[in-house]
Amino acid sequence: MKLYRFLTGPDDASFCHKVTAALNQGWTLHGPTTYAFNADTQHMQCGQAVVKDVEGKDYHPDMKLSEQ
Repeated sequence: MKLYRFLTGPDDASFCHKVTAALNQGWTLHGPTTYAFNADTQHMQCGQAVVKDVEGKDYHPDMKLSEQ
């Protein structure tokens, strides 16, 4: 099964650590990083899609993707 996640966070080191952790858990980058201005917080936000292939499991909408 192929899994997809979209990671988001502020444009700072915490976002880089979040993506780095996902990469070290077997996820791979999928497409470019995105940036958007959050008018509520007055800060830039980052987003990055990641994908992962998992063998021997079937997808279910209730599964926690971050734990796969």
